[in-house]
Amino acid sequence: MDLIEAKYVRDIEPGEIIVIDEKGLKSYHPFPETKLSSCIFEYIYFARPDSYVFGRNVHMIRKGFGRKLAEENPVDADVVIPVPDSGVPAALGYSEYSGIPYENGLIRNHYVGRTFIEPQQAIRHFGVKIKLNPVRDVLKGKRVVVVDDSIVRGTTSRKIVKMIRNAGAKEVHVRISSPPIFFPCFYGIDTPTRQELIASNHTIDEIKKYITADSLGYLSIEGMLSVIPDSNGGFCIACFSGEYPVPFTKEEVIQLGLFEDWVKGAVKS
Repeated sequence: MDLIEAKYVRDIEPGEIIVIDEKGLKSYHPFPETKLSSCIFEYIYFARPDSYVFGRNVHMIRKGFGRKLAEENPVDADVVIPVPDSGVPAALGYSEYSGIPYENGLIRNHYVGRTFIEPQQAIRHFGVKIKLNPVRDVLKGKRVVVVDDSIVRGTTSRKIVKMIRNAGAKEVHVRISSPPIFFPCFYGIDTPTRQELIASNHTIDEIKKYITADSLGYLSIEGMLSVIPDSNGGFCIACFSGEYPVPFTKEEVIQLGLFEDWVKGAVKS
């Protein structure tokens, strides 16, 4: 909001209605109070790093994730590189904590969209090819730590590891600044079905082998929450834990399947 020179006053509270008229500003709380469940994935991936979300700066939270990741998953290496752009703050934090130098080993083409939310696998694969390009002089002969924000299906990570190896890296160690994603989101985030989420069907060692990394380390749920000041359980972590703030039945899964069938039919027609 500072881009339009707006003055920050405060966040609108959950369940609050703000009415502004000629008499001024009034605040109403017409709904019964319930447990706060803010989306943790805003901090991990979705929000802009210069944003203040849930009262905290996204860039600093992501750097904290990276520092905690380095504490939980150390490795002997020569260079730390991010998967740009959302992996940059966490890679900086990993580098700061570990003392391993930070470099931009992958350069992103900013005219390509986010491959995580591309609708078809073929489009995602093509997107990875033109989205990132390695810097060979940074990677050649090095033991590389590559930091990304998440692994969803695993196909993108596999291509990135291959890209880094082809650029001459001696070792590739993948570090993820969030926990493994086991469960889909039913609250508006376009995550795949559980069958498509690689962590729900494979162990960490199996994922490591699939993406062809020398090692793979995730941030723990406890480590992630410890980075956020005064979190007090006020975040939805259902995609990691399976504990959904609003319970749902198998009907939602069936409805999701019917919706996907409708979309496929609409695309074909």
